[in-house]
Amino acid sequence: MIDDDALSRAVAGGIITADQAEKLKALTGQPPVAASAAPLPDVDPDDERQRFVTGFADIFVTIGIALFVGALTEFSRSFGGGAIAWAGIGITAWLLAEYFTRRRRMALPSLVLLGLFAVSSLFGLMMIAFDILKLGFGYDSDPEMADTFAALWQGGPTRSAAFAIAGFLTVMLVALHYWRFRVPATIAAGVGALVLALAAFIQAVFPTAGSVHQGALFGAGLGVFALAMRYDASDIRRVTRRTDIAFWLHLLAAPLIVHTLLSLFLPDTGKMPTAGTAVLVLIVFAVLSLVAVIVDRRALLVSGLIYAGFAFGTLIHVYGQANMAIPITLLVLGAFILLLSAGWQPLRAVLLKPLPAAIRAKLPVRAVSA
Repeated sequence: MIDDDALSRAVAGGIITADQAEKLKALTGQPPVAASAAPLPDVDPDDERQRFVTGFADIFVTIGIALFVGALTEFSRSFGGGAIAWAGIGITAWLLAEYFTRRRRMALPSLVLLGLFAVSSLFGLMMIAFDILKLGFGYDSDPEMADTFAALWQGGPTRSAAFAIAGFLTVMLVALHYWRFRVPATIAAGVGALVLALAAFIQAVFPTAGSVHQGALFGAGLGVFALAMRYDASDIRRVTRRTDIAFWLHLLAAPLIVHTLLSLFLPDTGKMPTAGTAVLVLIVFAVLSLVAVIVDRRALLVSGLIYAGFAFGTLIHVYGQANMAIPITLLVLGAFILLLSAGWQPLRAVLLKPLPAAIRAKLPVRAVSA
């Protein structure tokens, strides 16, 4: 007989999936145990557990993937040009995922293969669309990625529309990838492709309205954050694949929210912000940090660190310590991260007490009871 507590711990540790645990129970003749009745795994609430590496074999295989795909890309460029090269990368990533993801369930190679498939799909489809519309990026050209995005934002409505079409088609391909392989990060990859497609569509419709672009990206960030919280609320003990999906969605939402929000307070590139602006940036960063603590996700906090450091360094420069701005800023930010990490759960307990019970019920359960 397999102990239910052992199975729960195995699921929490990522050794087996919840579906595999139920199959093992059925194999030994045990009746399935309801999720609410299953013993709770002993999980540290401070850990945002996310498996990136299941063993050194993951790193070894990833190196092999990089070498193999890199060489294949060069051969593809020689024979077919950019679009053919991207198509070759996408097909290769899918075929390799059939073994290393679907059969071996290797964490790091699965993430790398997913990224290769999503990126190759987007850029391959974009080059095909550009070629059909005679926009200059066709089968015989292979622009750098930075040049491609520059063409999106500066090449006129037609290029933006072509990019939007490629983005929407990429969402479909990524959805097919998720149906086949069930890699948790795939949801975030698909949502990211959708955000890019919507941004390109808005660029095509409002090519000169910068405020519309910023507002749309901020709204997209809030939408992704809400979706991430929906997954979090469905797994408040963070023991199923839903918490992994939420992790990657939070990672996508954070820069969309933080960048668009804090960029409103910062001047154009190359100009030093005023002391008042720097203070505003730090206030916004503090609010975002509190939100990060409440939802027990550190992505918002990490995304805002660069802006906080820039604002704090500005204040030091304004008050006559320009020569020591960088070391003082790094020292303060490092101390802030260490102190916040040490007091994460006590601070969460204080912040969660005044919240309504309906909201607390959708947040990580260990922290609520802390």
